[in-house]
Amino acid sequence: MQDLIDALKALSDETRLRIIHVLLKRDCCVCEIMQALDISQTRASRNLGILHKNGFLKTSREGAWIIYAIDRETANQHAGSLTSLLARTPFKSEVYRKDIQRMAKAKRIGHGCKVKKES
Repeated sequence: MQDLIDALKALSDETRLRIIHVLLKRDCCVCEIMQALDISQTRASRNLGILHKNGFLKTSREGAWIIYAIDRETANQHAGSLTSLLARTPFKSEVYRKDIQRMAKAKRIGHGCKVKKES
């Protein structure tokens, strides 16, 4: 039961839902998430960490970058079920549309994404 509660809490934040939405389209590093959502590195990293801890994401390394991806084989079956539900959910908000537009232009920058968000 606690796994379900933790998974639902992880999805109770708009930023984390936006991250899931972007990662359903393609795997990204922190700096690509920053650019797609137009958020700071701290905010992106904190929310990616919460999603990872609760079984929604897996990581892999590509050179200096940590790549985040949807974990479709998660040990937390609730996270897997909720991710499948989100994958079938139409995200029609203007916010989500803009995230995807920015993601299409996002590039890996810095050494392992150790950069500050530009204003």
